[in-house]
Amino acid sequence: MPKLKRSETDERATDFVESLDRGLRLLQCFGTNAGPMTLSDLARAAGLPRATARRMLFTLQRGGFVSGDGKLFSLTPHVLTLAASYLRSNQLVTVLQPVLDRIATAANEISSLAVLDGDDVVFIARSGPARMFSGGLEIGYRLPAFCTSVGRAMLGQLGDADLAVRLKAMKREALTPQTVTDPKALLTTIAADRALGYSLVDREAEPHFRSISVPVRRYDNVIVAAINMGAHIDRVPAQELIGRFLPLLREGAESVQSQLL
Repeated sequence: MPKLKRSETDERATDFVESLDRGLRLLQCFGTNAGPMTLSDLARAAGLPRATARRMLFTLQRGGFVSGDGKLFSLTPHVLTLAASYLRSNQLVTVLQPVLDRIATAANEISSLAVLDGDDVVFIARSGPARMFSGGLEIGYRLPAFCTSVGRAMLGQLGDADLAVRLKAMKREALTPQTVTDPKALLTTIAADRALGYSLVDREAEPHFRSISVPVRRYDNVIVAAINMGAHIDRVPAQELIGRFLPLLREGAESVQSQLL
């Protein structure tokens, strides 16, 4: 009899490197606290035995990713090489950075590029007038997808049935008094945004900020990202986002579709 092949699940289980997974989890835990962290705090945050966390930390320290005196540990700038590798190798950033530069200059406002990561959005590129930023969403910043214009623009890729399931399953905590958390209301809003081809969110993710986003589609019409522009509510009314910012965003997204694989 021919030998049975292992299932894909079995192969993945065999290929899984638990120690690497633990080390990466430990690295992520540094972001939960400002400043150096103790071994005990890191072990608790990562859900690891203290002895295991200690070995992981010393391994990361030897690789130059962590510094410490045995009691307190901090990340080093070397960690940024991981993010830099992602940004240099990411086609979306390469193709869309010139677009962000162009529309940010035209509108004299900051423009950003975001992708979905689970139930969150992550901002992976941005641009502002003269490339000078006074604040806002930095690269790597995360927000819940359900209450952001970029998130809703990307969630619109799902059909209503799949979207309803996704919204019901995700964590939906109000970030401001205006945040919509009801899954049925969100489904109605995202479906309406899908039909319009853009999403406008007013003070739902941040109390004094409104933004407008359009989906970025690759060559086969699949949504792979979203680009946005936003401003403080006292400075730019919602109608100006639609009248002045939306045409720039649409032109930018459409201009790169054939380039994205």
